[in-house]
Amino acid sequence: MLQDKLQIFINRYNEINESLVSPDILSDIKRMTELSKEQSSLEPIVNASKEYIQIINDIEENRILLEDKELGDLAKEELKELEPRKTELEEQIKILMVPKDPNDDKNIFIELRAGTGGDEAALFVGDLFRAYVRYAENRGWKVEIMNSSESESGGYKEMVALFKGDDVYSRFKFEGGVHRVQRVPATESQGRVHTSAITVAVMPEVDDVEIEIDPNDLKIDVMRSSGCGGQSVNTTDSAVRITHLPSGIVVTNQDQKSQHKNKEKAMKVLKARLNDLQMQEQMEKEGASRKEQVGSGDRSARIRTYNYPQGRISDHRINLTLYRLEAIMNDGLFDEIIDPLIADYQSKLMENSDI
Repeated sequence: MLQDKLQIFINRYNEINESLVSPDILSDIKRMTELSKEQSSLEPIVNASKEYIQIINDIEENRILLEDKELGDLAKEELKELEPRKTELEEQIKILMVPKDPNDDKNIFIELRAGTGGDEAALFVGDLFRAYVRYAENRGWKVEIMNSSESESGGYKEMVALFKGDDVYSRFKFEGGVHRVQRVPATESQGRVHTSAITVAVMPEVDDVEIEIDPNDLKIDVMRSSGCGGQSVNTTDSAVRITHLPSGIVVTNQDQKSQHKNKEKAMKVLKARLNDLQMQEQMEKEGASRKEQVGSGDRSARIRTYNYPQGRISDHRINLTLYRLEAIMNDGLFDEIIDPLIADYQSKLMENSDI
């Protein structure tokens, strides 16, 4: 019975309220922070649950009054309002009861790499990154570039950045995969459309306690930072390359003038990549059902096409096509794609649950 399931959330919320005023918790900052965060995450479903239980009770009372000569008409009018609201709340509660991804509240590292298409792919890395930055600005997030590698054409072979703010991973976790672009390059004299591709990886930021790295597993090299075409942009050995020997993961950082800061940034990215590797391995173990869900993070899957001649953007996972490419890219209006992806993801989770 749904009411019994909802009472569990209400009881837990009340239990946390009592714990937060106990002397033991008040003296333990870490535990108090954990409980406050859990309490905050429970609030939406607790509020919806309380209203739903109240409406169920009101519906039962009004049905009893239907036979009453004096109050029957009033009860009938009340039921006309209560029953649709009950249905609305049931749908809302189903979504709220979907198990939450533990990474949803985390900041992310987003990594864009040029793939097939040479200079055009590198240029699109820059275009998509700038569109992501505009989206971040729209949502009040902060963006910190961790590392970049420029191409001779003015684009980027690679761009790695940290996006910080509320619900960053929950909004961006569906961006991982192959993004294909179709457009006429500036250097194309015949006006032919070229197809290029870039890969996007989205990795949640991890705390030091979540990923422990044995210093003996690391090979750290320092070198001079270099710009496009080998041009030196820094005369000191400040660039850092860290190789994680067991996994073979290599992280380079040269965006800062300080070797210490470059090493610190490179270690953050390395931890995120190692955590991402563990997530991918876990996904493999969970089998096909997990892979079929939107947001599986499969690096080789073509997820979206940006067709400039037609002004079209298509997400292939949910067969979504919008003829708003220019607005989405120029103004960072990615919610028009992300909201349908989240809705599809939640519906699949609900299909596979016993809610």
